[in-house]
Amino acid sequence: MIPEIMSETTTSLLLVISGACALLLVATIGGEILRLRLSPRGNHPTVETYTTRLHSWWGMVFLVSVALLSGHTGVVLLFAFASFAALREFLTLTRKTKADHWALIGAFYIVFPLQYLFIWMGAYGLYSIFIPVYAFLILPILSALRGAGTNFLSRVSETQWGLMICVFGASHIPALVTLDIHGSTGRSVLLIAFLVVVVQIGDLAEYYAGRRIGKTRIAPAISPKTKAGVICGASAAMATGFLLTWLTPFAPLEAIAVSLAIYLFGVGGSLVLAAIKADRGVKNWGHLIPGQGGFVDQMDSVVFAAPIFFHLTRYLYGA
Repeated sequence: MIPEIMSETTTSLLLVISGACALLLVATIGGEILRLRLSPRGNHPTVETYTTRLHSWWGMVFLVSVALLSGHTGVVLLFAFASFAALREFLTLTRKTKADHWALIGAFYIVFPLQYLFIWMGAYGLYSIFIPVYAFLILPILSALRGAGTNFLSRVSETQWGLMICVFGASHIPALVTLDIHGSTGRSVLLIAFLVVVVQIGDLAEYYAGRRIGKTRIAPAISPKTKAGVICGASAAMATGFLLTWLTPFAPLEAIAVSLAIYLFGVGGSLVLAAIKADRGVKNWGHLIPGQGGFVDQMDSVVFAAPIFFHLTRYLYGA
């Protein structure tokens, strides 16, 4: 029975991966046609940025595909690496003093690895409260013991929210694999594919629609997102969720409702991180991914959506 289930899960993953590769292939061919017409010498910035981003997407799809196909441990390791890189980017833009060194060591070398160890173990009672309770209480104590009170509240809050966004939120993506779903044994990994595809398709639709037909911005001071763009993005996310219902234990209407919820929380996450970038006066969190910015830039929507998706799924269908 188990080999049959695992084979069915692998087949479903391969279908999703094939679909993603097909979309990227079409986009790549279109990009090369645009390059031949508009940028034969590589001097058209928009076309070159588009092409660079496509190359990055091929790499990311490859890495995520390998992780999903390798199972539980591969998924945890991939997102642990992404969390570490994102946390490093986040805290690089924060204000720290020598008094925060112990707290930073605790964040990177104790809190971060323990969170992902708990995820790997499937210890829901630990990973669901470890950061928002224990890390939030203990790390400020470590800073206070060093005795530096200047900007204490802002310094502590930056570390806490770096962990909350980059580690706690992101860790709920691999945590989906630990869910024991009624009637879907061995298929929890498909929930990650559902989450990522729905949020990303919604973001892409919002990006393109918002710049073509949108005029009224929802947060003019920090983001170019428009009301029309968000409506188009929500529609695309719901449509994608409906088409991918077969990856989940949801009924079609449930898949549509959940897709709307995670898309809207993703938009909220994108706005929050855009506000932080505006506060720090930077355009991107980093430059590790060519044409895409840093890891935080890529994970801004999904890290806010992941905990909501995890808990909705666990509440509705958890064994």
